Amino acid sequence: MDMLKFFAITHREHILCNPMSLEKLDQLITLLSLKPGARVLDIATGKGEFLIRLAERYRQMTGTGVDISPYCIADLRRKHQQRVPDVQLHYLEMDGASFVPEALESFDLAACIGASWIFGGHRQTLNALQKMAAPASWIVVGEPFWRHEPHPEYLEAIGMTESALGTHYQNTEAGREHWLELAYTLVSSQDDWDRYEGLQWYAAETWAGDHRDDPDAET
Repeated sequence: MDMLKFFAITHREHILCNPMSLEKLDQLITLLSLKPGARVLDIATGKGEFLIRLAERYRQMTGTGVDISPYCIADLRRKHQQRVPDVQLHYLEMDGASFVPEALESFDLAACIGASWIFGGHRQTLNALQKMAAPASWIVVGEPFWRHEPHPEYLEAIGMTESALGTHYQNTEAGREHWLELAYTLVSSQDDWDRYEGLQWYAAETWAGDHRDDPDAET
């Protein structure tokens, strides 16, 4: 199955395509305190819920959402028209790593939440966003981390090495290495992960049951 189609199917029940509660997301949005006219960039915007909720709170902002998935861009376009049609939002269907802003250091908020693989890792993502963010602006990232040392069998099962991720502390220190000031962190709880993973299982199972004639239903 095409991976973009697979992602769209397994996330069709999700409001937010990350293991984060909407309460935590709304708290983050409140803390950002964007000024009128703020320019926002969201790389790997997914269904665009972060961008849309920002627009609902900060009606005078402008925003750009970038995602490689046509399914996600379609969701973002629909949300824009239904919820914040008066806010100037742009959406680009493309690889986030290929996005080039009209001017460097021009965004008041540059984000890439849960998709650092686009740029080749956490530090590379910070470096890319830093080039796009204006001085004294916000950079928002979401990065997995090890809660404890992973078991070799677990690493083998998921096809990863321990060095692929750091600890929460190491993730925050990476920002300091880029001369960024840490202002706030939030951590996904077990409940956040249960909801995120559980909705994927449910969505895949119900889709397969409803599309038995689809060649991809068995894959």
